[in-house]
Amino acid sequence: MSSNQTPRTAPDSTRRSQRSRRAIYDAALALVSEVGYPRTTIEGIAARAGVGKQTIYRWWPSKADVLLEAFLDLSEQAARAASEDPQPQGIPDTGDVAADLKAVLRATVDELHDPTFEAPSRALAAEGVVNEELGRRFVSQLLEPQLQLYIERLRSAQEAGQVRPDVDPRIALELFVAPLAQRWLQYSGTISHEYTDTLVDYALYGLAPR
Repeated sequence: MSSNQTPRTAPDSTRRSQRSRRAIYDAALALVSEVGYPRTTIEGIAARAGVGKQTIYRWWPSKADVLLEAFLDLSEQAARAASEDPQPQGIPDTGDVAADLKAVLRATVDELHDPTFEAPSRALAAEGVVNEELGRRFVSQLLEPQLQLYIERLRSAQEAGQVRPDVDPRIALELFVAPLAQRWLQYSGTISHEYTDTLVDYALYGLAPR
């Protein structure tokens, strides 16, 4: 090699792996939205991502695992984008627990109507019923951190005298999220801001001090 030649650098395998992983995430999310979970296959994801299917099997044992990781990544991206918002994250604490819960549940309705989130989250919820390991991971990695925000807000409401001190916040939060989840899974498209506002009014009537 002459002194004027620029030495070749070895390919960055880490960067290449990251690009492939990102392409697989995008392909899995896109296919689930376009053709539905049952018709999404490892072969289809590989073709869409421009990788060999053995690349996918080297990293994930099934399409459900691919989708879960892709959806976790999507949720993390959304959280990072939200962290740049000057508004505080989580459930606000304005002193009005009804208004705060209505605001976060309205935002949840909007997210569940967003096709980017709706199709993969519905697929994972359904698959988690028959795949217990996936179901546990779906709950622990995606749902539980969000449920903790309700627990913290209800505890704050207890301290303010807006919720009875004998109420268990972990059980009480189900009055808000369980009916919404059930209606969303069983009656797609029928959830609304008016519906979640009513949930909050009914639930807080039962939780309020007597």
